[in-house]
Amino acid sequence: MATSSALQLFAVAPEGPVELALEGAQGTVHDLLERLPGGVYSALRTFGHNRFLWLDRHLERTERSMLGMGWKRPLDRARLSAALHRVVSDYPLADARVRFDVLEEPVDFLGVRAELFIALSPFVAVPEEFLREGVRVEIAPDLHREAPRIKTTEFVRRRKPLPLGTKERYEHIMLDEERRILECSSSNIAFVRAGAIVSAGDGVLEGITALVLRHVAAQLGLRWLDERLPLAELRSVDEAFLSSSARGVVPIVDVAGERVGSGRVGGVTRRLTAAYLEFAEREARTAQ
Repeated sequence: MATSSALQLFAVAPEGPVELALEGAQGTVHDLLERLPGGVYSALRTFGHNRFLWLDRHLERTERSMLGMGWKRPLDRARLSAALHRVVSDYPLADARVRFDVLEEPVDFLGVRAELFIALSPFVAVPEEFLREGVRVEIAPDLHREAPRIKTTEFVRRRKPLPLGTKERYEHIMLDEERRILECSSSNIAFVRAGAIVSAGDGVLEGITALVLRHVAAQLGLRWLDERLPLAELRSVDEAFLSSSARGVVPIVDVAGERVGSGRVGGVTRRLTAAYLEFAEREARTAQ
């Protein structure tokens, strides 16, 4: 079914995934699905070629997003899971970055009618230098989620103008009306203060990797507090890190020119990163 191309796009028809023709396509899974109508989505990566970490949580969050949008149709989890398993198992590279989109109603797209779509692109690990030395993030004062608990493709389009991924500008932080830190444009963010982990407990997207980290932190004996940190109190924290399903844990050493702690990757972040990777290797499962 699948070609040897590293960029792949599928419509999930009733009979299974149908690969769609891509001419001159390049970029990421987000670029591949940009032409679709608005919907809800989830983005993640594979481990060991065809395994996912907490895929059920991604599907459950998608179902909640569909309900939040007021849709009446349920998610066909069995069909989507079967399609995910098939396309990642056939993928020609070691691991893939994956995004699946769910639309309210089926649409005709590139010759196939469907309401479920899957995009694959090569999984590219966070550079070792970034993990070793940390990254800098900026502030996006005008970027907000209208409904933080609903993961919409419309928000992906709104955040696209923000540059991402470089060591000097890896992500952008969103703030609430009182200039307290919520999350980043494509990841959750947390801080280490006096040995405890602090992150916004509400008003943010429910990140699956953040949920994994809470679980892992408890196993390490680390406290996790739900608290919106005021931007003005950034100097009170010792460490910071972001988390996402495609990137795992990435240490932050600078926020818009303000050094975090010592300006170096801290011990709690290193312990949490190591425990997360061990957990993912142990707990990742195939979709079927």
